[in-house]
Amino acid sequence: MERPINTIILDDEPFAVRLLKDYAEKVSSLNIIYAGSDTYKVLELLKEYTNSLVFIDLQMPELSGMEIMEMRNHSDHNFIITSAYQEYALDAFKYKVIDFLVKPITFQRFYDSVEKYLAWQNSFKTASNSFAKSRDFYIKAERKIYRIIPEEIIYIEGLKDYIRIHTKNDKIIAHENMKDIIEMLPKNEFLRIHRSYIIPSGKIKILEGNSICLDGDIRLPIGETYRKVIKAKFN
Repeated sequence: MERPINTIILDDEPFAVRLLKDYAEKVSSLNIIYAGSDTYKVLELLKEYTNSLVFIDLQMPELSGMEIMEMRNHSDHNFIITSAYQEYALDAFKYKVIDFLVKPITFQRFYDSVEKYLAWQNSFKTASNSFAKSRDFYIKAERKIYRIIPEEIIYIEGLKDYIRIHTKNDKIIAHENMKDIIEMLPKNEFLRIHRSYIIPSGKIKILEGNSICLDGDIRLPIGETYRKVIKAKFN
């Protein structure tokens, strides 16, 4: 049996909170951990509970829904907007928004948004399981799921809270870190040469000074921490 989804409802209108809570209680896959209007309590709960589903209003008196999503945009939480202002929909979808529910919200519309979230989650699990034994792997980026073929990687670039995977055909930006991504790659075929760069060892063309030249005349620096290991490997 699937574990219930930790669910948070945040709205400054008491009627909207009661309505959405009543709807959520009718859906067995949802586990309500909070329903109310306290934005600061919700921020604390988002730290405590990972991968939550959050029904969030945009027009809040202290912190807006947009500000909360901005603050938690690098987390694993997913948001469903509940708002009377449809004109905010375009701006909202730059965050991890599953759906935009325009008030007044019917139970059918609420239920459909939950099903949409579940379908999205299941599609990622299915894709990951199907290729668990393969060299290829899947990664979530920009609300899409990309299949990463190691042989097509030119190099991987670290961007603070994100990475950019440079392949033959794409530049994919994903919310991952360098430590985790190198664990996904085939062993002994990729090297970390810098805190910001991972390269396929088979594409090294020239090792010169404190830099490496890859196929396609791409030159990348070797970080001071990695120099001894890299040079020892090729001596």
